[in-house]
Amino acid sequence: MRTRFMFDFAKTVLINVSFDPSLFYKELEKALKSLLPYEVEQLGDWVNAYVKAKPELHESLDLIEAY
Repeated sequence: MRTRFMFDFAKTVLINVSFDPSLFYKELEKALKSLLPYEVEQLGDWVNAYVKAKPELHESLDLIEAY
């Protein structure tokens, strides 16, 4: 249960900071460090879909690919 909470919390934080690309990148980095491997994969899928509508956040895709 804790892990699902962390995953949902990470998504909520990322949505709330998406107005600032550098802050989004930092929070994404934190989330990737704290989640389990299968959650990192799920978060990567979610980020890929989320940033399609926000081109200013495309830099964060590089961070996902590095994990």
